[in-house]
Amino acid sequence: MLRRLYDWTMSLAARRSAEVWLAVIAFVESSVFLVPADVLFLPMALAKPERSYRYAIVATVASVLGGIAGWALGFYAYETVARPVLEFYGKLDAFEQMKSYVTYETILLLLVTSGLAHLPPIKIVTILSGVIHVNIWLFVISAIVARGARFLFLAWLLRRYGEPIRHFIEKRLGHIVSIGAVVAIVLYIVYRYLAH
Repeated sequence: MLRRLYDWTMSLAARRSAEVWLAVIAFVESSVFLVPADVLFLPMALAKPERSYRYAIVATVASVLGGIAGWALGFYAYETVARPVLEFYGKLDAFEQMKSYVTYETILLLLVTSGLAHLPPIKIVTILSGVIHVNIWLFVISAIVARGARFLFLAWLLRRYGEPIRHFIEKRLGHIVSIGAVVAIVLYIVYRYLAH
């Protein structure tokens, strides 16, 4: 199923309505969808490099709005909507485990790491933010910073290096950003340990 979703999302990049689809995919990725918006963003930015920053802004705005929708699902409709979505993707156990130990401070760190590196998946963190009642404005600011940084950095790479960087982005960038996110988490844990 995931492969079919991926192929379908890739096929949208060739359509005239690709920019609208980019906004739709970025929106639903942040609340309920499994395939990241990068799958559509990368071929679009490579096909029209002069529009890569525009696409990055479209993806950022739609992703933040989708994050707000995920937050609202967690805040207002966890049992009726969000829980069945998490069950459908097989993420409910991970979500419940995370919910049991997350604090207000760590959720902000998770918002940044999920926005930058999908670690953990962003839909889980947006819903969790609503469940634990993270302040909506703090949530929005962190989402703008994290998602904007990701899409604008990808746009810059694609504008500067073009097609040769695509393979690197698809195969390696996720690992590098994930390592950076893990380092941020470890530094935070060390800081908290030393502060006590």
